[in-house]
Amino acid sequence: MNKRIPHAGLDRQGIETRADLHWNMVTARLVEAAVARGEGKLSADGPLVVETGAHTGRSAQDKFIVRDAETDATVWWGKTNKGMTPEAFAALKADFLTALRDKENLFVQDLYGGSQPEHRVRVRVINELAWHNLFIRTMLVRPEEHELKGFEPEYTIIDLPSFRADPARHGCRSETVIAVNFTEKLILIGGTRYAGEMKKSVFGILNYLLPTSGVMPMHCSANMGADGSTAVFFGLSGTGKTTLSADPQRTLIGDDEHGWSDTAVFNFEGGCYAKMIRLSPEAEPEIFATTKRFGTVLENVVMDPVTRQLDLHDNSLAENSRGAYPIDFIPNASDENMGGVPRNIVMLTADAYGILPPIAKLTPDQAMYHFLSGYTARVAGTEIGVTEPDATFSTCFGAPFMPRHPSIYGNLLKERIARGGVDCWLVNTGWTGGQYGVGHRMPIKATRALLNAALDGSLKDAEFRTDPNFGFKVPVAVPGVDSAILDPRATWADKAAYDAAAARLVDLFVENFAQFADHVDDGVRQAAPRSTEAA
Repeated sequence: MNKRIPHAGLDRQGIETRADLHWNMVTARLVEAAVARGEGKLSADGPLVVETGAHTGRSAQDKFIVRDAETDATVWWGKTNKGMTPEAFAALKADFLTALRDKENLFVQDLYGGSQPEHRVRVRVINELAWHNLFIRTMLVRPEEHELKGFEPEYTIIDLPSFRADPARHGCRSETVIAVNFTEKLILIGGTRYAGEMKKSVFGILNYLLPTSGVMPMHCSANMGADGSTAVFFGLSGTGKTTLSADPQRTLIGDDEHGWSDTAVFNFEGGCYAKMIRLSPEAEPEIFATTKRFGTVLENVVMDPVTRQLDLHDNSLAENSRGAYPIDFIPNASDENMGGVPRNIVMLTADAYGILPPIAKLTPDQAMYHFLSGYTARVAGTEIGVTEPDATFSTCFGAPFMPRHPSIYGNLLKERIARGGVDCWLVNTGWTGGQYGVGHRMPIKATRALLNAALDGSLKDAEFRTDPNFGFKVPVAVPGVDSAILDPRATWADKAAYDAAAARLVDLFVENFAQFADHVDDGVRQAAPRSTEAA
């Protein structure tokens, strides 16, 4: 008798199919199936290499949440969370079930979203592709074998890349669709082979469920010092979230998604999903090592067809080439995927305007302000004549994955910071000495030294000044760090140009925060920056 097949089969969920069902297959068997079915190839060193086709990232414009009695008043509707009618979803579901009925093979995994047992969700994922099933098995928390027989899913994800949605019939935008029904606890994904849609769908489930029980869901990385002190790192893509949390002197809890309960910071996942493009063994040796291990899944990484050697610098398939691997492939990862409640919160930004200091200490009100702002600034590109940075604000450092109003998450964060006496820091990994095109990138050595001083507690003893534009505290001198970079204005040759640029950045912050002003208390509103030029 196969212990990996649960008593609660697909028929209990009203799913009828003539397909051969492959239940809870382990990594080696899924790799074999993917290769045999022509879905991917093994590289010289063991990883499975696959291509996702036209979709090399999330299809954010094709994601919808069913708007019904359950969600009408609980979801933050707008450009991020777009509604689908129950009638359109019913038609989509009927067509998905018809498509399932005629499949020859289906791969099913029963998994957990969340490492802390009292706050996890049971998720069943049904795939037509073996490599998709391997991906989600790698990324979520894998139950012990004895838990599988009695597994009953709370949520189900059906992912059919071959499905083509009909916008007229299904109330969507294109042939690609990601439809989330919180009432039926069902997510339907069609028309895309990008596996990250499944991972982020589970993140969305937990972001919807956990705040009702007082647990703070976070788009962050997290690690733990030798003394057990936990730090969480919020940050958008390109700010250094993965790099700075992967510290050989600290234990990695996870690289992307976590919950903050009364007793722990816990990883939502059992794997990591790292960018592979231009990955180097010198800068990120632990992640680079996963590209040479059996069990890693590499998406859109170019491979020599004869030698099967990888070229991580070739972006001809995608700039967003990625690798999924079990978290225990990282040598200093936590065995439990958990750590204690945080002592430090680090908000990372890559300020390409060159205005923000390399580190600043935030009050709880300032922390909530910057959390709701979710600021970073991307460089506009390397085309001739394009040098102006582009400000990006992503609420809660993860707006696309937050179904509820941002103030729900912001207030949870502020409460937990106050309750635990947590130290909060804003770290700029962007530009110094001028904006992008004039100045230079913040030295990683200085960033690490400042971060280490913050996390070991020594930075609290430094002398601080108050930033005239943003009002937060900035250290004047830190051992091992060139004091010149601690004052951004002093690094600019043209001080008037700095003041003008700072005033523009302050205006961008204020303009963006207007949408939240009525949802926060006066202390948070008073944490807004005020430009010295305006004053």
